[in-house]
Amino acid sequence: MSHRSIEFLRIAYLRGPNLWTYRPVIEAWVDIGELEDHPSNTLPGFYERLSTWLPGLVEHRCGVGERGGFLLRLREGTWPAHIMEHVAIELQTLAGMPTGFGKARSTATRGVYKVVVRARQEDVGRAAIVAARDLVMAAIEDRPYDVAATVAHLRELVDRRCLGPSTACIVDAAADRKIPSIRLTQGNLVQLGYGRAQRRIWTAETDRTSAIAESIASDKELTRRLLAAAGVCVPEGRVARDPADAWEAAQEIGLPVVVKPSDANHGRGISIELRRREDIEAAFHVAAREGSEVLVERYIPGGEHRLLVVGNRVVAASRGDAAWVTGDGRSTVAQLVETQVNSDPRRGEDEAFPLDIVRLHEPANVLELARQGYTAEAVPPEGQKVRVQRNGNLAIDVTDRVHPEVAEMVALAARVVGLDIAGVDVVAEDIGRPLAEQGGAIVEVNAGPGLLMHLKPAEGEPRPVGQAIVDHLFPEGETGRIPVVGVTGAQGTTLTARLLAWLLHLGGRHVGLACGEGLFIDRRRVEAGDRATWAAGQRVLMNRMVDAAVIENGPEAIVRDGLAYDRCQVGIVTGVAGAASLAHYHIHDDEQLYTVLRTQVDVVLPEGVAVLNADDLLAAQMAPLCDGDVIFYARDGQREVIETHLAAGRRAVFLRGQRVLMVQGAKETPLIEWRCLPVIDGHEPEAVLGAVMAASAAAWGLGMEIDLIRAGIKTFATQSAPPAPAPLPALAHAAPTTETAETPALASAA
Repeated sequence: MSHRSIEFLRIAYLRGPNLWTYRPVIEAWVDIGELEDHPSNTLPGFYERLSTWLPGLVEHRCGVGERGGFLLRLREGTWPAHIMEHVAIELQTLAGMPTGFGKARSTATRGVYKVVVRARQEDVGRAAIVAARDLVMAAIEDRPYDVAATVAHLRELVDRRCLGPSTACIVDAAADRKIPSIRLTQGNLVQLGYGRAQRRIWTAETDRTSAIAESIASDKELTRRLLAAAGVCVPEGRVARDPADAWEAAQEIGLPVVVKPSDANHGRGISIELRRREDIEAAFHVAAREGSEVLVERYIPGGEHRLLVVGNRVVAASRGDAAWVTGDGRSTVAQLVETQVNSDPRRGEDEAFPLDIVRLHEPANVLELARQGYTAEAVPPEGQKVRVQRNGNLAIDVTDRVHPEVAEMVALAARVVGLDIAGVDVVAEDIGRPLAEQGGAIVEVNAGPGLLMHLKPAEGEPRPVGQAIVDHLFPEGETGRIPVVGVTGAQGTTLTARLLAWLLHLGGRHVGLACGEGLFIDRRRVEAGDRATWAAGQRVLMNRMVDAAVIENGPEAIVRDGLAYDRCQVGIVTGVAGAASLAHYHIHDDEQLYTVLRTQVDVVLPEGVAVLNADDLLAAQMAPLCDGDVIFYARDGQREVIETHLAAGRRAVFLRGQRVLMVQGAKETPLIEWRCLPVIDGHEPEAVLGAVMAASAAAWGLGMEIDLIRAGIKTFATQSAPPAPAPLPALAHAAPTTETAETPALASAA
């Protein structure tokens, strides 16, 4: 390796809660080689180059805890792995995917570090960490580096890979209510909640959005007729067969008129306020190119408004204003559009921008210019205003001005069509007056409406439309959660998971189980083999039939992928041992393994329970880390940790003599006799006892009746007439080889 180089040994995406944080991260192992001997304060010009390329680094507080903290560390001397962490964070922030979490930790191998950075999307995170290495090396070697090109590339990845702003605002609102989410595709199809409690969204459509209602909304003539039949104010109109028929329809309805396609969207192919035959016939051809039929409707004077209906109520409204240019006597209309309209930073090509680019070549805009006597190459006189786009180009929030009768009629229109979420287009002179008294009308009802105009209006107050959709899908008191039990530890995890799944099944639950023996839905094994994996756990949580989930997490699975769920109702830790098997992950002792397995306890919900093996002192030490309650289990009920726990009125499951007891405070309830334990092929009696105590404690934590737990244990047998087990041998107290200081809470922000 050269004197100055940084080599990636591994880049992994930890998709769920992990030993670093609750959120997905990129974990990169880097070997900085001989740069271990060259901290930043020994590299001439490095500080100046890096701080010039990335001036935003001044906002990074690092360990100092105040603005400029990282730059202070840079001046004093820090190592490339730590610098890469901050550069990757800053690059993601510049690309529009801000994050504030990062860690860089050395390993037992000199020069090898683990660099961890929060990454909301895997491809963006991977690209950012690689770019961070390249940028740092360029600064070290005093080579040019194109920061702008790197940020542009990352922005492109964000646009292509991340959720669109409409979907993202709903997912963020769900997160604010602690409702979990799973992205089901690379697009905008997202599951909110787990198992049977889940709902699905696709941008602003939900699993309550009827396919029939969506079809009706796409047929503008059918929508108009249904609304008219319900007494909703709509413009008169009909379908035109050809240009001549369009002119005839206009004469029947009365000029001026609107000509539009029957099944296009986003305002395409619509021409309004037409009076001349040649304009109407030209508009027919424009509309015919965008839809299957052409409608001619009475022109409604006034401004265009988009009202968003969610769950039978209007939650946001905006007014769309036309786009205009003003002549200077020298520039063409096309040049004026570029300098006066498209130069607005709010305009762009994708959904991230609240305003669209105005394209003069679009047929409706060509026709609009022609009606005013202009083309794109014409030069308007100085001071002359020219309308270059008519239909709802500029979104101005008017939510607080909507008249109650208008809101009621708009909500009725959504119900008539059958949509739970709808964008209803209203034309009116004043949205603050009833439609009937001003000749206003509802002109369209749209399924899957865009939300950006309400999130980023050009003028006015943004509206919490994502929150409104989440509250519609999950009324107050609903969390989108099912009971999720995570099982990890040193021994007996698969047996514990299978026994607990059986107990929950007897309790009437439809149980999904991912464990070392396969993937199970209820009692049916869907897949054989080791399924104690992140992917199998996610499959359980995506199953709409499942109303309780038991997911085994081996230590390696946590290190490699993280947990498959964000939080759980019950977290079981059976022991802390076997770090040697994770040496290839730079985990060499039980103290390091402790930081891995504690992840299971960190994610227990405040109303949940951690079930910990008190015979293992390291496992028992996780109790203070739990946000919820703790139930200990042990071979020895006389342990000090058990006695202290019970003295506080809390719960434990342990063996006394030949009987397993369930104890809360001073109240003891016998669970099962030692001789009545099931015999399980391939498992020693002591292993069965441990699984019985752990699974029983978990079932107790989930509110199961003790009689039902007892019955479940007795029926969980692989032999029809199992022999009585031998007397239980004495068990020496387990003790760690070294004292372990309490591990700090999950890693804090960089």
